[in-house]
Amino acid sequence: MALNLKRDICFALCLMPTLAWSDVSIKIVDASGQPLSTAVVFLKSPDIISSSRPLTGVEIAQKDRQFIPGVQVVTVGTAIEFPNLDDVRHHVYSFSPAKIFELKLYAQKPEAPVTFEETGIIELGCNIHDSMLGWVLVNDSSIYATTNDQGLVTFPGYKAGDYSIDVWHKNFPYGAPFESFKVQVTDNDSAHTLQLETQGVSF
Repeated sequence: MALNLKRDICFALCLMPTLAWSDVSIKIVDASGQPLSTAVVFLKSPDIISSSRPLTGVEIAQKDRQFIPGVQVVTVGTAIEFPNLDDVRHHVYSFSPAKIFELKLYAQKPEAPVTFEETGIIELGCNIHDSMLGWVLVNDSSIYATTNDQGLVTFPGYKAGDYSIDVWHKNFPYGAPFESFKVQVTDNDSAHTLQLETQGVSF
């Protein structure tokens, strides 16, 4: 009996479909076809989105009259602290549709963090120091990478299927959204070249 049971289990396992996993390589090029470095690329699927959660312990500091980091990537629902590490006061604000807020002239640390409830690109400024610029990229996917000098990113070990790609670059004009693409990942390593249409990105 035990021998037959083992044989039946083995037979059932052999009939189960084998999942294929691939490395997903994405190359980002600008409107003229040139590779684009420092583009932020998000990989998205229903499974990835459903498993994403708000991040904890995230902050954007002001130091030496700059936002540190200059670009902060977070998932929907993440709360961000904005500590002021300078010896001057700052007045942080955003007029971006995805999150309009202001932290009026303050030193040290505001009383409460700012929560980012919607996907989108939020441009940060300071009413006191016009040269200060920063960005918060809010996405419903937690899977992202930044392109290298060849415009490449690789996401290792994803199953075959349909995926979406969101792309952002700091040279996008104010108010420009993520550029979005659809890609199909095959059973073998999957490579895709995506060309941006947003103006102002070429170097």
